[in-house]
Amino acid sequence: MTEWTGSADTRRKALPQRSVWQAMRRGFACRCPNCGRGKLFKGYLTVVDRCEACGEDLSHQRADDAPPYFTILVVGHIVVPLMLIVETTWHLSNVTNLAIWLPLTLILTLGLLRPIKGSVVGLQWALYMHGFDPSGDPNDPGKAPWQADLGS
Repeated sequence: MTEWTGSADTRRKALPQRSVWQAMRRGFACRCPNCGRGKLFKGYLTVVDRCEACGEDLSHQRADDAPPYFTILVVGHIVVPLMLIVETTWHLSNVTNLAIWLPLTLILTLGLLRPIKGSVVGLQWALYMHGFDPSGDPNDPGKAPWQADLGS
């Protein structure tokens, strides 16, 4: 077992750099952020425990509420301007507006939620967030044994 000494910043600097954009692109494609070959999801939004291609442990990711938040942000920035353009140009009835915008919003939301969650997992992996940090997560109740020496 590796004995860690020094501050958390010193340990973090010693970790190899990972490409954030590459990891997020791989996650957006629903692929493993490490190798880009293995599947990231085993269900619609359930992340696999380990990559089938490279064996990277993905079980400790914590995307939580970030993917729905970013999905709402993206879909809102697409749908709202389109609604304004259509409304100022054609003045459609309320029923017609509902028939257009509700399905479009639903399709965009369901279509983007999974890739955005993959990007968030890729970002966490690239930045060594949560359990992706080999020195352990200071927010985890079961801290790594060497962290007790650091007074954290």
